[in-house]
Amino acid sequence: MASLVKTFPVSLPFLRIPESSKHHFQVKVRSLDSGANSTSTGFSSDSVVVNGRSFTRGKDEVESLFDGGAVEQKEKSVAPLVDDENERFMRLSSVREKNRGKGAISEDMDVLWDDGYGTKTVKDYLIASKDMIRPDGGPPRWFCPVECGEPLKDSPILLFLPGTDGVGLGLTLHHKALGKVFEVRCLHIPVYDRTPFQGLVKFVEDTLKFEHASSPNKPIYLVGDSFGGCLALAVAARNPQIDLVVVLVNPATSFTRSQIQPLLPVLEAMPNEFHSLVPYLLSGIMGNPLKMAMVDLEDRLPPRAKIEQLSGKLTSLLGYLSVLSEIIPKETLVWKLKLIQTGSSYANSRLHAVKAEVLLFASGQDSMLPSKNEAQRLKKGLQNCQVRYFKDNGHTLLLEEGLSLLTIIKGVGKYRRSRKVDFVRDYVPPSKSEFERVFFKDGRFMQAATGTVMLSTLQDGSIVKGLAGVPTQGPVLLVGYHMLMGIELQSLVGEYLKQKNILLRGIAHPAIFGGRFESSSSEFNFQDWIKVMGGVPVAASNFFKLLSSKSHVLLYPGGAREALHYKGEAHKLIWPEQQEFVRMAAKFGATIVPFGGVGEDDLVEVTLLVLAQGSNLSNSSLCL
Repeated sequence: MASLVKTFPVSLPFLRIPESSKHHFQVKVRSLDSGANSTSTGFSSDSVVVNGRSFTRGKDEVESLFDGGAVEQKEKSVAPLVDDENERFMRLSSVREKNRGKGAISEDMDVLWDDGYGTKTVKDYLIASKDMIRPDGGPPRWFCPVECGEPLKDSPILLFLPGTDGVGLGLTLHHKALGKVFEVRCLHIPVYDRTPFQGLVKFVEDTLKFEHASSPNKPIYLVGDSFGGCLALAVAARNPQIDLVVVLVNPATSFTRSQIQPLLPVLEAMPNEFHSLVPYLLSGIMGNPLKMAMVDLEDRLPPRAKIEQLSGKLTSLLGYLSVLSEIIPKETLVWKLKLIQTGSSYANSRLHAVKAEVLLFASGQDSMLPSKNEAQRLKKGLQNCQVRYFKDNGHTLLLEEGLSLLTIIKGVGKYRRSRKVDFVRDYVPPSKSEFERVFFKDGRFMQAATGTVMLSTLQDGSIVKGLAGVPTQGPVLLVGYHMLMGIELQSLVGEYLKQKNILLRGIAHPAIFGGRFESSSSEFNFQDWIKVMGGVPVAASNFFKLLSSKSHVLLYPGGAREALHYKGEAHKLIWPEQQEFVRMAAKFGATIVPFGGVGEDDLVEVTLLVLAQGSNLSNSSLCL
């Protein structure tokens, strides 16, 4: 059943605001040995009615002062409401002037940028690790992977704390993407280093305090993989005053309940001659070889070609397993397991002191640690913890096929450059791999089932196939009718990206961003993808920022009520009486593009009818 979308451009009087000046970036170099001493705008009475909800600011509301994204809050004094539209707009404009030069990330990044995901595999990790493990007698240290490149200005720092291997290359598959929006530093613990757990905590803590003193208004990201998760929690518990975002990947806090702890005395007694067999014994429990081999597998190949390619990659991967015995010799492996045991006890005893935001990844096929059960325990024990569950992945989640780490951080709304997330200025546009995942891999069935057809109207009134009639230059406000279940969203956003390379910033229901219905088994879902693909929580301030940055904004005034309309309400507009978004659009000279669609109600009705008939036939067969 085809969908029909028609657009009608409407020009309105406008007042343009100058663009923010572009930034030029420089490389910052500083010594870790040197010491260091240790605000979105409130509107008086602005109201925008969207999604069936009014957003009028009250007298006693807290006003935020923002500096490239909100930095600190102060109590707003009681003031009379301002009724004059021009005065309200001038207040918003003055805020825009104050923030000149503190632009959005999207101004410096192209839509569908290359994040490099899928170009590196676990084989690259093993080859690079072999070069990193040459003994030099040095202590633990930080290094910046070359693949990360130079980040955008004002990017927060990300410190990676490795797992049992200690090499620090666990983000090999994610270096290019993370390096675009983070200052990435990875911890390397030499093979023969014997720094105790408390020493490692002190080492990371000193770096943390230095970075916080250098940029007190920016968050610091700690990504802890396995053993690194224990280290990250220990550091976070000791520094509750620092703004931290802690990302835990199958943390080893469950070591006492793991399958590997009973092996400790066996490994200690094992003769050195048999140590070369350890990598092959551990490979079965450390990760999922199949998921590792699928990282750079071409999805569009026919099934037979896929199997042949996968078979070749698995064979090639097995040839590199011997490197594990060089990365973790017998003495080092025994030491690391004892280190994990100490770190697990240390971190578990201090969970109550962790005040940081925590994002936890748990694998369903982790044969090394009971990660799924541990996620449930940590979600209850930590004060601010979100969980994403990956049912098909093993222990080495970051080296297996799945999602980019940056994609997950964006999807759960954890990426920010200041104390408070700014959904407009901190938004990272979708990459090419994210686009292909949504519209070609996960969304193939929906694309085939709907068979979407786009039509638009040119200036001379003629109707053409495609989106040629929609203005390319922003700001543009697309105002439309939500069809049943909002199924048209995927087609609409996808076609704009494919045909015009334009990202639609959709005004979304705040429930999508609240996380009220999440659990320890929540997978990366449709709501997360909405945030990745540009969804913004409905608010007057966000609407203002989008129009002022000349964005293409997608607005459904009927909201969820229209998408979940009752029987007999097909194609009925369920809009609020006052369409106040028109005034703000006029202030910015935005082109308002009304659009509509048909086909979804018919598609759902036919689908339900077919399912009902199939159920009846099944029941009839059982009766016979």
